[in-house]
Amino acid sequence: MTSFPPTVGVASTRPCDMPADHAELPVWNAENWFYEDWPVGQKIRSLRRTMAEGDSHLFNTLVLDIHPYVQDQMFAEREGIFGKRLVAGAFVFSAGLGLVATNCVNAFSYGYDKLRFIKPVFIGDTIYSIRTNMEKRPRYKDMGLIRASYEVFKGEGELVLYCEHLQTVKYKNPADFAGKTEK
Repeated sequence: MTSFPPTVGVASTRPCDMPADHAELPVWNAENWFYEDWPVGQKIRSLRRTMAEGDSHLFNTLVLDIHPYVQDQMFAEREGIFGKRLVAGAFVFSAGLGLVATNCVNAFSYGYDKLRFIKPVFIGDTIYSIRTNMEKRPRYKDMGLIRASYEVFKGEGELVLYCEHLQTVKYKNPADFAGKTEK
């Protein structure tokens, strides 16, 4: 099995607005990886999360999604093609990616490709996610582009969502990429 660098708390961000001994502590769940630190092929798996009715309603309220498939139990049971309420696809996307999201202070979201809702997710289903670092390439003077796939599963491994996340990530040593960037 290939060995990869640690995934959390690898160093401090060293903020100047707190006591120095606090600023030196590694930050939990906040990484400071640079482009050079992202290994192609690395996979991480999340904890599981049950898609609760309250969370689903809160998300729908926040985004003003009142579609009867996600909000109307009677409609979903009597007229809907699934016989029960769905969890909104946008919530499955948000929660699924959030489960394996990194809080890397050197990475910035560039966009998403190939987003597909493969199977429905229902109130009470439990999901988990797997992120795979697929590729990386020098892109800008100070940042490279990284592509990672996100697969969201429910139950015991049924794929429900797939997408690819593009992120720009700062170089540790920008001079190493001079003449190799696209822009």
